[in-house]
Amino acid sequence: MRYALFLGCTIPARQNNYDASARRVSEALGIELRDIEGAGCCGPTFVRSLDYESYLAMAARNIALAEKMGLNILTLCTGCYSSLAEARLTLVEDPQLRDRVNELMEDTGPKFSGEAEIKHFSNVLYHEIGLDRIRSMVKKPLKGLKVAVHYGCHLIRPSEITGVANPENPRFLDELVEATGAESVYWPLKLWCCGAPTLAVDEDLSLRLTKAKIQDAKKAGADAMVTVCPTCELQFDLQQSRISETSVGSYNLPVLFYPQLLGVALGIDPEKLGFGLNRVPATGILQFSKQ
Repeated sequence: MRYALFLGCTIPARQNNYDASARRVSEALGIELRDIEGAGCCGPTFVRSLDYESYLAMAARNIALAEKMGLNILTLCTGCYSSLAEARLTLVEDPQLRDRVNELMEDTGPKFSGEAEIKHFSNVLYHEIGLDRIRSMVKKPLKGLKVAVHYGCHLIRPSEITGVANPENPRFLDELVEATGAESVYWPLKLWCCGAPTLAVDEDLSLRLTKAKIQDAKKAGADAMVTVCPTCELQFDLQQSRISETSVGSYNLPVLFYPQLLGVALGIDPEKLGFGLNRVPATGILQFSKQ
């Protein structure tokens, strides 16, 4: 099982723990990841709002590089997943627009054909590796660990892009968490936005959203929060000290990427999973690695 790995911008710049844990887990599960040489930005939301065809060209160029490799794309970033998947669907369905975009890309490399599919890492784990195989490979079950699962917006919506059948009540990431032996707890604010999209324009609103979600997860009894979105992880992990109730403490809610959680359950050395880069220490989770 081989994929062209699209890392995007945020992960290699700020979250090597996501990169490292995903690679280690993939290796353990028999997934071969090949980096896309010369990959660029996916074409994020602000580019789309300024020039839609430029966004399509940015995304199409990355997809074309994977097509040249003869591989489908696997993304870790949910924003990149949304950008690439939307661009691919748009260009496959509109041949005239595809021709215009290929003209824009004429001097940048191979042309876009639409052959390469776009898949998020969590989708590959759930649909292609499967829960049964993951359960069978768990060496250190995380029994007793309570986890608040946070999907993030781009992973589940819009459903015509993501393919999620029930975006108002998704379960696949919960089930992936539970495959490790941990418990996915119910928390009412589970599908609320993390607050990151408003950080640049309304910092107070952004932090209030983040605080409400962390408070809700703690009230539900969560020992940790798990996500697969780099932006959401940064918001909950990096901003947690800023929303503390007091000046002397914090909520101390570890925020993990799912491959980190899974890696512990698979018996992988936590140092190789990048736990040293998590800002809120995950001491309670790491106890399972010593069992």
